[in-house]
Amino acid sequence: MAFSHILYEREGPVATITLNRPDKLNAYSGLMGAELEAAFREADGDDAVRVIVVTGAGKGFCAGADISAGAGAFDSSGGKSTDMFAGGKARRGAGFVEAIYRCRKPSIAAINGAAVGVGLTLTLPMDIRIASNVARFGFVFARRGLVPEAGSAWFLPRLVGLSQAMRWCLDGSVFDAAEALRGGLVSEVVEGDVVARAKEIARGIAENTAPVSVALTRRMLWEFSADPDPFELLKVDGPLSLELGRGPDVREGVAAFLEKRKPNFPGKVSTDMPEAWKPETHS
Repeated sequence: MAFSHILYEREGPVATITLNRPDKLNAYSGLMGAELEAAFREADGDDAVRVIVVTGAGKGFCAGADISAGAGAFDSSGGKSTDMFAGGKARRGAGFVEAIYRCRKPSIAAINGAAVGVGLTLTLPMDIRIASNVARFGFVFARRGLVPEAGSAWFLPRLVGLSQAMRWCLDGSVFDAAEALRGGLVSEVVEGDVVARAKEIARGIAENTAPVSVALTRRMLWEFSADPDPFELLKVDGPLSLELGRGPDVREGVAAFLEKRKPNFPGKVSTDMPEAWKPETHS
């Protein structure tokens, strides 16, 4: 598939999506959102892809929405058209947000520079965020007269807690990678090539884990981590463990451990997701 505002490439089990408008610090456009959605859906359907890395071309990750149209960049009144909000999706952001969130492959944001506004919120449905030590961050919406979008008022408190989310969103100031690490927004700050580090993490996942197990695990963590008690989860993880325990992935995982070798898991997310709980339909 050909893209205009992103690049998509696969190297072994790792797919890399690069936001590719370096002359504008990769400022977000509706087309970028639509292409991001398409790329995640492509990776989700490709069993050769085990992990997705997302980064930005040049010095920036994504400097927020493209406001080159001026003060009216977000104005859709009077019949004017704006595709600024997630590609004009009627569900206000469900496009790329849902594609990332529902993807059965884990995703890693390698934040190499400025990540501001939607350039930051688009990383929140991803599973791991790491940052260059020169990266800068900002939930700047209130300073532009907007509200946090792309589902970020749901994602951010789950990731960093309500108090920290309030501080960043109500103040709207830009902060550095050290503060992002302290606040739990990123799990690692890298001095040097953050994309190389992200790919190293990705290969570790791809070489040592079962695709079906990873798909189920990330879904369980996302869906149940905020429940008030563990009892709904217990209805899920017991049957899943029983079903997986009878399957070839567990036999291979145990054999590889006993034989001190890398596993070669046969299960594929396209065909072998267990019937006990299919995460794409569970709610």
